[in-house]
Amino acid sequence: MTMTAQQAYDLVETSGIVAGFRGAFVPDIAVKSCGILLEEGINCFELTMNSVEPIAAMQAVKAEFGDDACVGMGTVLDVETAKRVLGAGADFVVSPAFQPDVVQYIVEQDVLMAPGVTTPSEAVAAWDMGVKLLKLFPIGALGITYFKAMFGPLGHMKFMCNGGMNDENAREFIQSGAIAAGMAGWLTGDATWTDSKLRSRARILVNAVESARED
Repeated sequence: MTMTAQQAYDLVETSGIVAGFRGAFVPDIAVKSCGILLEEGINCFELTMNSVEPIAAMQAVKAEFGDDACVGMGTVLDVETAKRVLGAGADFVVSPAFQPDVVQYIVEQDVLMAPGVTTPSEAVAAWDMGVKLLKLFPIGALGITYFKAMFGPLGHMKFMCNGGMNDENAREFIQSGAIAAGMAGWLTGDATWTDSKLRSRARILVNAVESARED
C-alpha cells in the first residue's frame, strides 16, 4: 500500500538518508542491497527510471520489506511516467527537475514529491504548489557555500541534498539545515559491489548523519 505524502516525508526526515539505485539493480539485486542497508539503519530507497527493470525492482523491494521501508522512484520526467510509478505503488517520487505538471499531478494524489530545484525561484515556485520536500540538485557540485546562501532566506523550506554527495558533504549539508542527503553512486555503487563494501559505506554514512545531528 502506498504511503501518504506526510508518512513518506516523516520517514525521510527521521532517516536523514535516501539511498538511490541507478544501473543494473534488477529485482533480486535491489532486494539484497536494500536488505543490507536496512540492517545498517537506512530505510528509504529510491529506484530510478533510467535503470534496468526499475518498476519491477521497486515492487520487489516493497513486497519484501513492507512497512519497514519507504520505497519510491526517481528520474520521473513526465506525467505519464508519474502515473505508471504511482500505479505500481511508489511511496514517493523524485525528479532532477522542477516540472509543474508533474508536481501538480503527484501532489494531488497525496504522494510525496521531491522535485529538483537549483535556484531560489524554483524552490519558491515548487513550495507554493504544496511540495513538502525539495531536492536541491546538483548541490554537491555547487557546494556548501551555495546551500547556506540559498537556505538563509528559505529556511522554512525542507531540502534534501542530492548530486555529487558523499559522507563528508552530507554531514556538512545536514549540519547546515538540510533534512536529508540523497545519494546513489557513493553509497550504493553500480550493482557490482560486495556486500561488505555496501555495508561499510552504509555504516560510514549513518555515522556521519548521526554525528551531524548531534552537533
